[in-house]
Amino acid sequence: MSLKLRLARAGTKKRPFYHIVAADSRSPRDGRFIERLGFFNPLLAKDNTERLKIDLEKVKAWIAKGALPTDRVARFLDDAGVMKREKRNNPERALPRKERKVLAEEKAKNIAAAAKPKPAA
Repeated sequence: MSLKLRLARAGTKKRPFYHIVAADSRSPRDGRFIERLGFFNPLLAKDNTERLKIDLEKVKAWIAKGALPTDRVARFLDDAGVMKREKRNNPERALPRKERKVLAEEKAKNIAAAAKPKPAA
């Protein structure tokens, strides 16, 4: 069984509230879970202590059993000092759309020029 530490959405429409749960990866996002480990309220200010609560002892126990955290939960655990998360690097994401389009067109031209047969001398 593949275990995940992930967020399960709760709350009402346009008022999100998330439970941090240990769940089988095949179960639905808001469906069956094994254990609730904490909560996350994104509507509160970032410096508010009630924004995020995690039972770190339970999290450590689940990680020892082989549970893998999702990216968002891994961020929370990295901030709490439980585990280290590698920084992601996607340099093209930071470019404005127009610049990405120009780069894509240049790349397509280079590929077309390389594929063009060269005349025999």
